[in-house]
Amino acid sequence: MSVPDREPCDPPPADAAPADAAAPERLGLTPRQARRLRIAAASLLMAAAAVLLAVRLASRSSVLVVGVYGLLLILCGLVIEVSRRGRTRLGSYLLATGLVAALLMDVVVLS
Repeated sequence: MSVPDREPCDPPPADAAPADAAAPERLGLTPRQARRLRIAAASLLMAAAAVLLAVRLASRSSVLVVGVYGLLLILCGLVIEVSRRGRTRLGSYLLATGLVAALLMDVVVLS
């Protein structure tokens, strides 16, 4: 039978580094901050889309333009939910793609 070098209740040696010192420094946002930022961005875009939709309705635009902004509102809600569940990168891609698509459709339909 071998005897262990030290007992489990013994304190760690003095030359051992603390556990948190071994962790590398994080650069950028934490996952929670990224989620909150994405939710805030989607909420602001949702509010802007609602204002643009109201302006388009007041100017008697095409029903297709109203549909595009309606889809953008739905997409913003989807991005908020996806970000809330922790898929911030997917939310970013959806938000950027949806915004570009909505703006292109608005330009194409209005011209």
